[in-house]
Amino acid sequence: MKLIVGLGNPGKKYENTRHNIGFEVIKKLSKKLGADNIKQKFQGEITEVRYNGDKLLLLMPQTFMNLSGDSIIEVMNFYKIKIEDLVVVYDDMDMPLGKMRIRLTGSAGGHNGIKSIISHVGKDFKRIKSGIGKAREGQDTINFVLGRFAKEDMDDVNEMIEKITEAIVEIIEDKKIEKIMNKYN
Repeated sequence: MKLIVGLGNPGKKYENTRHNIGFEVIKKLSKKLGADNIKQKFQGEITEVRYNGDKLLLLMPQTFMNLSGDSIIEVMNFYKIKIEDLVVVYDDMDMPLGKMRIRLTGSAGGHNGIKSIISHVGKDFKRIKSGIGKAREGQDTINFVLGRFAKEDMDDVNEMIEKITEAIVEIIEDKKIEKIMNKYN
């Protein structure tokens, strides 16, 4: 069993913001895999789906970004999920818009959602960083990440979401992670 998590903030106010790119990936993946039985459980929205005979859990924590680890640890403890079966998708403003990067471990890099997860499960989990670009000179960082993508950026954003979804499917299929990293990084 694998747990695929997309990070974001709950509520209409945060829909389609840069910080919610993880939620968008989970929605796309859910659609692709035919997962439509979303439940409110474990401080999140969670759905189960079978893919190639394996059970997958798709989670969007509803704890707000900075407490994402609270939801994730509840799911991992309940289902006895090992850290190597956790994949987390989140935004990264240190990467150019539309780029993605898969990592097997690392620090929080200033991302409070990842900091929360690390505090609960450790740092050795698969993560997919989604490039959202940098704030403009003098622009407040919080307003930037909680802002929406510009209309002209949506093609790049949608292409990145599609690529991340494809990469997750390959990870689920237990393809060699190094090969997947070389393909998408």
